[in-house]
Amino acid sequence: MNTILITGANKGLGFETARRLLALGHTVYVGARDRERGEDAAHRLNARFVPLDVTDDASVAAAAAAWIEQQRAGLDVLINNAAIAGDRVAPADTTAEHLRRVYETNVFGVVRVTHAMLPLLRASKSPIIVNVSGGLGSLAAATNPDGMESKIATLAYTSSKTALNMLTVQYARALPEMRVNAVDPGHTPTDINGHHGTQTVEQGTEAIVRLATIGRDGPTGTFQNASGLANW
Repeated sequence: MNTILITGANKGLGFETARRLLALGHTVYVGARDRERGEDAAHRLNARFVPLDVTDDASVAAAAAAWIEQQRAGLDVLINNAAIAGDRVAPADTTAEHLRRVYETNVFGVVRVTHAMLPLLRASKSPIIVNVSGGLGSLAAATNPDGMESKIATLAYTSSKTALNMLTVQYARALPEMRVNAVDPGHTPTDINGHHGTQTVEQGTEAIVRLATIGRDGPTGTFQNASGLANW
């Protein structure tokens, strides 16, 4: 059984992923920047809470050094799930500041947490990183006129997920001893999309749970959804 850290796990996809992995017998740390909400989620799940703001260097360092190591637990799986949608602004009206706020969580936050947790992951016999991306970050989907993704006109959120996909490719290449993959949960109702979606939260976590529980011979450097491989 693995020790797993999930960022942004106090609600939505992160919470459901934690619930499912706990049911499989894994030890799960619920990362959340809001202590009250994080502790409440951990209590309801019977999980462990980690105060973790992915946009803050000190918070991430504390989670890596002070919390997990003091608990005498290494880290086998990191699930980078925390994300924000940002302001709903048309591309022509989007400023660099709009992008900066979204990238701070969705891109820089992933790098910040991954970098801090690498020493703990390297101590694992079968380390895994799962980056929760999305279909809106797929260039193939965005340029397919028949797909929903091609009808969405935003800069910040969509490009942040495209950047996350490239981070996944580069981490997988640089860390061959780890399994590093990106996931498209599908159109799932969460806070990010105003709770609009065509599937349940459980269905949205299918690929996340699958890739979080692969073995040492599992895939790496892939983009997957509930059905399997997805187009970048």
